[in-house]
Amino acid sequence: MTITAPPAHGLTFGDPATVDGGLSSLARGLKGSEILRIAADVRALIAEGRPVCNLTVGDFDPKQFPVPQPLRAGIQRALEDGETNYPPSDGIPALRNAVVEYIVREHGVRYPVEGVMVTSGGRPAIYAAFRCVLNPGDTVLYSVPSWNNDYYATMVGAREVPVPARREAGFMPTANDLAPHLPQATLLSLCSPNNPTGTLLAPDVLQAIMEAVVDENSRRLAAGRRPLYVLYDLMYGSLVFGGAAQAHPLAVVPEAAPWVIALDGISKAFSATGLRVGWATAAPAIISRMKDLLGHVGAWAPRPEQVATAAWLHDVQGIAAYRAEMQRGLEARLDALYSGFTRMRDEGYPVDCVRPQGAMYVSLRLDLIGRSIGGVHIDSNEVLRKVILERAGLAVVPFQAFGLREDTGWSRLSAGAVSVRDIEECFPRVRAVLDSVDR
Repeated sequence: MTITAPPAHGLTFGDPATVDGGLSSLARGLKGSEILRIAADVRALIAEGRPVCNLTVGDFDPKQFPVPQPLRAGIQRALEDGETNYPPSDGIPALRNAVVEYIVREHGVRYPVEGVMVTSGGRPAIYAAFRCVLNPGDTVLYSVPSWNNDYYATMVGAREVPVPARREAGFMPTANDLAPHLPQATLLSLCSPNNPTGTLLAPDVLQAIMEAVVDENSRRLAAGRRPLYVLYDLMYGSLVFGGAAQAHPLAVVPEAAPWVIALDGISKAFSATGLRVGWATAAPAIISRMKDLLGHVGAWAPRPEQVATAAWLHDVQGIAAYRAEMQRGLEARLDALYSGFTRMRDEGYPVDCVRPQGAMYVSLRLDLIGRSIGGVHIDSNEVLRKVILERAGLAVVPFQAFGLREDTGWSRLSAGAVSVRDIEECFPRVRAVLDSVDR
């Protein structure tokens, strides 16, 4: 039997401005991702055959950092076993229980299983936390540079209070930085190790912040006011280097348990960004509301990945072996970046670099604002980014993409999608560009 398709009709969509003008104010007010915009520039140069050391994307190249083999095999087995239907909206019980035990081993904190919700990576958990905690007009407090807090605040109509963090503090906030703003805030958003800086909140600094939150909430509850909640992003929590100390907020201040929403997942811990398995942990009353919200969005992780991740999280020896290999690879790349730019600084070049403590990032400053390179006046981080990309093949993300407004020359370098050789080959090109700075 021959089936003849009906004739295809071309479609006319009218004036784009008119169509767009009818959309919601939220849709029209959202900004696109700066990182994705920069990535398009990088792809264009690579397509031209130009050498590019791409340090922009916060992702892992599978050729450099493959997903653990047992996890891949577990997904395949789950598919063959027919694990392809909808999972529960808060995650399959086996994975939620595995997460409980994983957090005990990693951080020394035990949640009830009712305090665990599985999500499609970390972003739905962040969105759900913002949406469930904040009413329009409420205040979200965060330090800058930091990842995407400004975007999520816009989506929920919150008032933003970004607090610039200082280079001497590793671009991480202190209790003193945050204290003046705590009385007005409804949500405090923290991340450690931090994206974009690759630095940590030291346990004593974290303890001081969490104690301030507990004290603030004691006053609020006595006055019949809504409490202050904390969103704590631990997505990079297993990527800690050089003996640096990393802590869970409830390990240092257990009394903060009613107010802390923590999130983690396999995306960065196991180079599994595309598998989309994350989780949120919080007081069961909070998780119940977040589950209801995300149940309407369908933002759950795929069932085969959940089944495989549940088994993988129990493989203590496998995790230890994988982590040791992964960290060796990341440290080699981060050390190559840090030592290379530090040498340039010591030789008198206008650069600064913060020693990475975790995650996959290095903070780099090219102190060129107000100067010129080959006749091009550098008056902003964006102009600097383009010149360094086009002339040195070094692709970076300025701190403006992470909420910092000042043009200071600081950028994020991400080491997950390059080789050590890629990094070493970029330094002569960078030196040549810096040698061309107009005197």
